Parts: sequence; structure tokens; C-alpha cells
Amino acid sequence: MSSLKLTRLNRCHADFDAQLQQLLAWESVSNLAVNRTVDEILARVRSEGDSALVEYSNSFDRLRVSRMAELELDAEQLQQALANLGTEQRQALEVAAKRVRDYHQHQVQQSWQYTEADGTLLGQQVTPMDRVGIYVPGGKASYPSSVLMNAIPAKVAGVKEIIMVVPTPDGVVNELVMAAAALAGVDRVFTIGGAQAIAALAYGTATVPRVDKIVGPGNIYVATAKRAVFGRVGIDMIAGPSEILVVCDGRTDPDWVAMDLFSQAEHDEDAQSILISPDADYLDRVQQSIERLLPTMERQQIIRQSLAGRAALIEVTDLEQAVELINRIAPEHLELSVEDPEALLPGIRHAGAIFMGRYTAEALGDYCAGPNHVLPTSGTARFSSPLGVYDFQKRSSLIGFSAAGASALGKTASVLARGEGLTAHARSAEYRIKD
Repeated sequence: MSSLKLTRLNRCHADFDAQLQQLLAWESVSNLAVNRTVDEILARVRSEGDSALVEYSNSFDRLRVSRMAELELDAEQLQQALANLGTEQRQALEVAAKRVRDYHQHQVQQSWQYTEADGTLLGQQVTPMDRVGIYVPGGKASYPSSVLMNAIPAKVAGVKEIIMVVPTPDGVVNELVMAAAALAGVDRVFTIGGAQAIAALAYGTATVPRVDKIVGPGNIYVATAKRAVFGRVGIDMIAGPSEILVVCDGRTDPDWVAMDLFSQAEHDEDAQSILISPDADYLDRVQQSIERLLPTMERQQIIRQSLAGRAALIEVTDLEQAVELINRIAPEHLELSVEDPEALLPGIRHAGAIFMGRYTAEALGDYCAGPNHVLPTSGTARFSSPLGVYDFQKRSSLIGFSAAGASALGKTASVLARGEGLTAHARSAEYRIKD
């Protein structure tokens, strides 16, 4: 097999900015044909409900079902999947679940209030959502880790009911995914997928209850459907392909870094893996490790296509320049494979998750470190955060005026309301003003 040609960039070159912009360009839900298909699916599920779900499941997932009852797994089936796991798998799943739960307990927000001198009460009441939907991918790959990362924060937040949808092409049910659902406390599971599953969660059917928010990754049809139903329900994000950015000072074993780059490239052909280093010779050594290790990978064709199409080795003058690029790229996963990662932290403003030090492989974060692996992609870490308990909690403002407070502040409200020409607002406040 021919050697792999990787994009090589140098921050000091005149055309670097244009090359980097081209490398990072990505739009995951712009396909007009996909949009038309999704719109049709959403409309049919909204109007026809369960019958449309049954028809789409038979068509897209090659099933042979006649009613929705055949597309739901009950609690006993989930518990049985958990019981059937081998000891090693069950222990790994339980360790991961505990660590994810323990971490997210720290994110719980509490209600608060205070009383001003005149007796006016102000504050914020924090409450969980009633019902959320979790989309779990099926098909090319199954992700029990996604079940834990999406369901456990919702449970910690106090969500009353969690509905999970997961496609089962050809009727193949992934037992590890179902075991994870049992362990995470998922309440109902429907074996439906694609845009039709998003529609069912957003609009509700006779069988699938409507949810308040939909979270979880999926393909372009799922992403497009989530964008389309946003506003009727909340969503976590529109996720693009997985990304990793490794910053290395040139002292980490190049095989380690090559494998870290592979760890994202193996997700799919559109995943992006980037290495930044001030050491040009080190970039050469990592390139050599990539070429030597690639033939040993089970998913080498996917990795090869990903690296050839979207990866890059970037030379910078120093780590300060590397930090500048971190903030520009705003990566989903950032590995600081350097001697003193904490020294770089103050300068890093945009990154989904930061993995600190040579021993912190991004893969640990995917499964069992504790922090959530649902992270902003495609540069959205500039304004978005990892999925967390706060995504399943709502905040209501508390306002309670005493008679004295209403009288005093009513004068201010009156002036501002009349300035806006809103007389009813002004008079409403004025009624409560004491002479």
C-alpha cells in the first residue's frame, strides 16, 4: 500500500491562514437533498405517528414489524442484558458509570435567593426537565459509552423520565448498549432511529411520548432533524465529525501521539486529527510512526482516508504560538502532551475538553475519566460547553416585592415605561406607588 501523504503546514508561511481555514472548513447539515428527505419524514411522523415509525423502521432498518409494541424493549429485557454481561465487561461499565456519576454530581446547580433591606425578595429557582430523549447511534458502530454520558447527567439533574431511541438494523440488538441503559436508569427504550426517531421524540406519537429536550449524536439525517425541530424541543448541539488536536513539545513517544491521532480518525472518514509542535524533527518522527502503525489497525482504511483528507502536522515557533492556534481552532478534544500543561491553561479559552500531560490519552475521556464526552465540534467550543447536568436543569427568576419596594421601584419603572410609550406598563407600576 502506498505511503500516506499528510498535510504539512508551517505557521510562519505566508499562506498559512488560508490553508488552515480550508483544512478546518466543515458544514455537516447543508445538503439540500438530505433536508428535503428529513422534512418529509418529520411531516409524516407528525401526521401519521406510530404507523409512519413502523413503516420507516421496516424500510430503513430492514425490520419486519407490524406494530409499535414490537419496537419497544421493556425494563426486564434491559436488566437481562445487564445480567448477561461477562464479569469483565460489567465491571468496566460499572466503573465508568460510577465515575461519570461522581463527576456530574459536582455540576448540580442549587436554587438561591436573597432579601433586600425593604423586604423585596429576588432569586433563582432551579428545576429539572420533566422528560428528555436520548439518541444512541446504531448501525456502523454501537456506543454504550454514549448511553452513560447522556443519561447519567440527566438522572443526576433529577429528570423524571428518560426515553432512549436506538436503531437496530436487521433487528440486531446490541446487548452492551441495553446493559448501559439499565445501569444508567433509562426508563423506556424504542428501537427506532434516524430522522423518524427525532420526529417521534419532538412531536410525540400514541406510543412514544414527547420530550422536552433531545440529546445524543447521530448521522447527517439525525443532525438535520435535530436542527429542524429545535424550538419545539431543546437540543444539545449539532455535532460534526470527531476532532483531536495534540500539542506536543517533542518529548512524548511518537508512537503514543500517532495512536492518539488514530483514536479520532478511526471514528469515520470525516474525523479530524491535528498535531502541533515547535519541533520539526518530531513531526517527522510522528509521521514515521503513523506509517509504521497504520497497517496494524483494524480500521486502517477509515483512518487512512481521515488522515489523508482532514489531518495536518503543523510546525510553530514555540508553545505560545501553539496556544494561539488552539484558540483559533477551538478543538473538541485537546491534548497538551507537554512537560508543564498547567502553564498553558491560562491562555486557553476555547476547547471542549483539555487532556493534560503525556499520560492522559483522550481515549480515557471517551469512556471512564468522568467528564462528559459529548463535546462541541467544528469550532463551536468558542461558545459552547460539554454536555452536563446544567443542560437538563432550567432556571426560573424569583421576584417578590414588598409594598415599600414596589412603591420605590415603581417610580423607576414608570419613567422607563412612559419613555417607551407603554402606558399600561407605567400605570400598572404606578398603582402600587404610595403617595
